Amino acid sequence: MNIKVLGPGCPKCQQTERIVKEALAEVGADAVVEKVTDMLKIADYGVFGTPSVVVDGEVKCVGKIPTKEEVKQWLKR
Repeated sequence: MNIKVLGPGCPKCQQTERIVKEALAEVGADAVVEKVTDMLKIADYGVFGTPSVVVDGEVKCVGKIPTKEEVKQWLKR
């Protein structure tokens, strides 16, 4: 599984990355978490709000910090 946290590195983006990593640890999922800060690469996903989360190429969240429960649901699919 590949998870990308999209954002410029602001506190909300950092919090999103932390939540994703905590959710992964809690469910025991094996995934690579990548931080994408380049705005052109972020725009390639059709995302214009950050923070955003992409799981295996599918945009799951745009412009908000997801809850840990939301992230866990994404990991089950």
